[in-house]
Amino acid sequence: MTSDRSQCPELWDSDLYQDQHAFVWQYGEDLLKLLNPKPGEYILDLGCGTGQLTEKIALTGAKVMGIDSAPAMIEKAKQNYPHILFDLADARYFQVDQPLDAVFSNATLHWVKEPKAAIACVYQALKPGGRFVAEFGGKGNIQAITQALYTALEVVGITAEPLNPWYFPSIGEYSTLLEQQGFDVTYAILFARPTSLAEKQAGMANWLQMFASTFLAGLSVDQQTQVIRQVEQSLKPTLYSEGTWTADYKRLRILAFKVA
Repeated sequence: MTSDRSQCPELWDSDLYQDQHAFVWQYGEDLLKLLNPKPGEYILDLGCGTGQLTEKIALTGAKVMGIDSAPAMIEKAKQNYPHILFDLADARYFQVDQPLDAVFSNATLHWVKEPKAAIACVYQALKPGGRFVAEFGGKGNIQAITQALYTALEVVGITAEPLNPWYFPSIGEYSTLLEQQGFDVTYAILFARPTSLAEKQAGMANWLQMFASTFLAGLSVDQQTQVIRQVEQSLKPTLYSEGTWTADYKRLRILAFKVA
C-alpha cells in the first residue's frame, strides 16, 4: 500500500472512539452482508478505524487489509488485530500493490471533501468487475445537530461553515460522480437511522468532542463548555428522551461495480 502524499495527523481519540462510539462499526456489520466477502478475495477496508470490521471480513477467509488516515486509529487497529495488515493512507491518494476484488468503506467517506479523488483511487484499485460497497452520511445527516452547533458558535463569534469537515451528498450527486468515473451503480439508498448515543446524559457532549472537534479546537475550555451546553439545550426537546441522546443520522448506502 502506498500513498503519494504525506499524511497529516488527525485529532482522533481512538480510545474514546472504540469505547464510547462502537455504534459506528456495529451498524456497519449489516453492510458486510452487501459486501458478501468470499474466501480468497482481496479486499480493502477504506477508513478502517480501530479494525473491528476489517477483522470480521478476515474471518470470512478473504485477504483483507485496512487503511486509515488517522495514525491513532491505525495504531489501535494494529494492537487489536496484530495478524491483519493495517497501513496509514489517505482515501484521496492511496494506491494498492495488486488489483482488488472489492473496496469496503463504512462511515468514512463523509469525511472526504474531495469525493472525485477518493472515487478515482477506488476505481484504480479494483479489478475489472470489482465492487465498491460503501455507507456514509448522506444528504440531511445530523441536520439538527449541525444547525444547533452553528447557532451556538455564532454566540461566541465563530463562523462555523469554514470549519465544517463533512460531505453529505444526495443519491443523485454521488451516483453521478461514480458513473462519471466509470462505475455501474446497481444499488443506492438514502435512509434515516436515528442512533442512540452511549453514556446516556453525556452522549451528545461526547459525540461533539469526538466528531465535531474541528469546530471546538480553536475555543477556550470555557467556550467549548458554553457551546456544548447550548447545543444540548437546543436539541433536548427533539433528540433527548428517557435519559438518552439520539443523533439524527441519515445514511447513504452504495453498491457499484467497475465496468470491465
